[in-house]
Amino acid sequence: MSDTPPAASPLKSFGRFELRALLSKSARSLIWLVHDPRHGQALMLCMPREKPNSAAALEHWLRMAHGGERVQHPNVAPVFEIGQVESWPYVAYDRGLGETLEERLARQKAPLPLDAANWIAQLLEGLAFAHEAGHAHRDIQTASLVIDAQDKVRLVGLEVAQEVFPASVDFNTVTRRAVRESAEEDVLCVGLLLNRILSGRPVLEENDLQQVVQQMQPIGRELVRLGWETPHPIPDPLRAICNRATDRQLRQRYHLARSFWRALDGWRQAAAYDSGGPIVLLLDKLQRGGHLPTTISGLHRFTAGSGLETQHASALSEFVLKDMALSLELVRRVNNALKQAGHAGETVLNMQRAIQMLGLDGLQFAANGLKPWPGTLAPVAAELLRQLMARVTKAAEVAQALRPAGYDGEVVQLITVMQNLGRLLLQYHFPDDAQQIRQLMVPPEPTEDQPNPPAMSEQAAAYAVLGCDLEALGAAVARHWGLGDELLQMIRRQPLDAPVHPPRTDADTIRLTCSFANELVDALGLPEPRRRPGVEVATRRYAKALGVGLREVMEALNPGAHKPSTAAPRAGDTAAPAPSLRQRLTQRSGS
Repeated sequence: MSDTPPAASPLKSFGRFELRALLSKSARSLIWLVHDPRHGQALMLCMPREKPNSAAALEHWLRMAHGGERVQHPNVAPVFEIGQVESWPYVAYDRGLGETLEERLARQKAPLPLDAANWIAQLLEGLAFAHEAGHAHRDIQTASLVIDAQDKVRLVGLEVAQEVFPASVDFNTVTRRAVRESAEEDVLCVGLLLNRILSGRPVLEENDLQQVVQQMQPIGRELVRLGWETPHPIPDPLRAICNRATDRQLRQRYHLARSFWRALDGWRQAAAYDSGGPIVLLLDKLQRGGHLPTTISGLHRFTAGSGLETQHASALSEFVLKDMALSLELVRRVNNALKQAGHAGETVLNMQRAIQMLGLDGLQFAANGLKPWPGTLAPVAAELLRQLMARVTKAAEVAQALRPAGYDGEVVQLITVMQNLGRLLLQYHFPDDAQQIRQLMVPPEPTEDQPNPPAMSEQAAAYAVLGCDLEALGAAVARHWGLGDELLQMIRRQPLDAPVHPPRTDADTIRLTCSFANELVDALGLPEPRRRPGVEVATRRYAKALGVGLREVMEALNPGAHKPSTAAPRAGDTAAPAPSLRQRLTQRSGS
């Protein structure tokens, strides 16, 4: 036997780099784990799947890669080196940045939904910054993000997968595919990544996300939606966000990484801290700009006039209730004053009592603090807010007409308004988001497979845009204003998918009456053929619980067509309020 040891198998190499493992291979790019003997460290090499087909193409590739290198963001991996080996270009990253998402999923099969949202939100922050700087990735895969031990995420491979043109093309004159189009494809692939993590399996059983994109509608025929058999229960807002990102309708998807990030960040903050995201942003806007602008043009002159002192409390109350902004401002001020005085369990919703407690100076101060119409809104958004306020006012009138005898009409009116508080504040402070939600609620175009496609619900659309629903916005503001727990329960509408049970308390009665009125007015906003059926469906839902029929409903919706004597008592009636609400909800002047 020979004492000579067998010859070692030659190391696979790429230039000076020793190839250790192929981390990712897609139709557009490769990622290698290599050892760099020059620096004595491990690197990740990202390179295109196809070699540039000319010297001009290589020069163009390197120029774009160096442009991507200048994108500096905490969630974009810093480039270690850009170079070429025999006309094969590459971008190198320090392996110490972390493991790829693909490696993380190999050892952690089922990350928690909140962890998945945190990773993808960080990826979107870096990607949004790169897009806004004029760069795109074009091949986001599970190996395109690296995660360190502290769960910090960084994007690798920016500008590695570039356009492939014929060798004869003049790169000084050719027009590259629009960055916006490439950026939208990046955002779609991030949505597929989120689906991959939450579902625990490759999307459409395909590891290359570019292959998935080619199979999806409208290019292919496949639908990509998050299934119900997932390693962990998926909260409804997160499910809506994920499904919107991969919706079959192009117009329903996120077109900007920043919009996707806002929705996801809003949900993850709310899930982690029970506040945050759009809620914190809204509260900040309320501090700086108030809740709503006043719609009464002569309000300041009215409150400044000497005749105010002679006005009876009921007349002042009637005047205040005509302006939604002033009504809410008095509710905020009087209940915040109670909270500061140590009466946190007491809630005042009666305007006459609120005016008595604040005094005329307090009323004037509240009125003078409101912004005149249309506040900060542009004309189109202002008109949409005016239309929304008109619908809410109509719902309040309907609720007063349907309320049982003995319940304070002012309380019923304000609860009806506050059941729409989130919608009103969204339209005023985030009109673009409100428009997105309306667009998502438009039914998609019918197809052979789905001749009558369902529209997205308002709740699902809000989840997809904000990461939380509109009631959560309204409830957060009401809590911020110091309103009590009983009121917070009353301003939540009855869920559309939940049965309506007979009320057990006075608060339940008011909540259901206001919720019923809001559903009726929503039905009036449906297209003409669906309007009457919508009213009938809402009536059947509440008829037994509230003891009302279709005749009473039609009288409430069309008061001018019926005798006034058939209507329920309104604000100012002398009937005593229900006992359990007399102290906290329905106190009148002189009670």
